[in-house]
Amino acid sequence: MKGCILIADSGATKTEWKLIGAKAMPSIFTKGISPYHMNQIEITDLLRNELPGNIFKKDIKQVFYYGTGCLTHEKASVVKKSLVAIFPNATIQVTHDLMGAAIAVSGKNKGIACILGTGSNSCFYNGKKIVSNSPGLGYVLGDEGSGAYLGRKLIQHVLYGMLDKELSNAFNKAFDTSKDEILHKVYREPYANRYLAGFTTFLSANRGHFMIENIIEDGLRDFFEIHINSYPQRFDHPIHFVGSIAFYFKDKIEELCDDFGLTLGSVLKQPMSGLVAFHKNSIGTIK
Repeated sequence: MKGCILIADSGATKTEWKLIGAKAMPSIFTKGISPYHMNQIEITDLLRNELPGNIFKKDIKQVFYYGTGCLTHEKASVVKKSLVAIFPNATIQVTHDLMGAAIAVSGKNKGIACILGTGSNSCFYNGKKIVSNSPGLGYVLGDEGSGAYLGRKLIQHVLYGMLDKELSNAFNKAFDTSKDEILHKVYREPYANRYLAGFTTFLSANRGHFMIENIIEDGLRDFFEIHINSYPQRFDHPIHFVGSIAFYFKDKIEELCDDFGLTLGSVLKQPMSGLVAFHKNSIGTIK
């Protein structure tokens, strides 16, 4: 008897869930899940509290979870145990969000897949597996080109007094905050990466100002120079992007691909549509 597949794409800020093989349902969104910041009990509680009750009535046979922080077996097992507690009758597969991004944009084809969302990452995917990965060091030491990275650059300009009067006034109007509050949230409160990434809305709202354009281009160029340039295959295969930063600043991505002599592939705001297309073919094999 056929059942359903549940697909999850989890970033640092939010998780998108999509059920396929049943009556059409819209995507479900919960908070982001990271095994680096949450333990098994916290993840299980989040799932029980935020997933709608009707999803537990579905005949879910398989769960494919693609999530941030799930690169190592240790961290992936934290999430898997939580999912097993919620869906005890399903086969659970947990892997990292980079694999999800690669599948979403490349399917069974070779290519370089990049994530530019709250955080950043990249890999060369051979159509079956990730062959090489330019390591992501997280928002403190790395995450070049990400929302957290661009937000940090903006906040540096704000706190160092580098913005001109026009932008400074606009920032103060958009965010009722202070230096002390910013430093407290960055250094003393959890999820500083999400907090910093939240400032990218100001970058989007003030496109065209030369200082804003410089912050965006410099942050994205760092990603190209440090990460994409590390792949010898970059001139032979398309460069694909997934994530809100890549989607909303696609014009800069296109310019940088031209500057670096690269072929731009797909640019998706979220990987879910690609993941659904990839997994739909397996519906008929579920028993």
